[in-house]
Amino acid sequence: ADLLNRALSDAERVSAAYPERAEPRVWEAIVLASLARVEGGLGALGKAKRSRDLLLEAEKIDPAVMHGSIYTTLGSLYAKVPGWPIGFGDRKLAREYLDKALQVDPDGIDANYFYADFLAGTRQYAQASLYLERALKAPPRPGREDADAGRRGEAEALLATLRREHGDALAQNAARAGT
Repeated sequence: ADLLNRALSDAERVSAAYPERAEPRVWEAIVLASLARVEGGLGALGKAKRSRDLLLEAEKIDPAVMHGSIYTTLGSLYAKVPGWPIGFGDRKLAREYLDKALQVDPDGIDANYFYADFLAGTRQYAQASLYLERALKAPPRPGREDADAGRRGEAEALLATLRREHGDALAQNAARAGT
């Protein structure tokens, strides 16, 4: 959390220095969303809301910035945050944002991973495994090698969990698809 708090301070400074740019808002939002995930509980809700608001501001500036990161992060937030009356979570909006992320970056590691994570959370395990396979085949992003390695690790772990816990369902769907 200390590293994320330092990253948040840096992101806030950059956002303030470049108010006309979408990228700093997106990075600040991603750090806030990460902090919210690490902290958990109701105390994290304020960070999640601030993250959502920054992403909506960035969308007005440049919706396709950073390979659809706005939509990937919004989709993940709407999927993970509790719904009303506690929070703003909404599975329908989560799917809409994650679909937009895939439209912007159909072969991207983040768009495919977060869509798979959403599908797994809605018990669509076979579909989730397909998107995880796509995430693992995503082309590398120059300058983002560490992030890609971390995301690949997350995708491999989720795919292994799906195979271990839902292997029969995955095999049945593969057989029906003729693969």
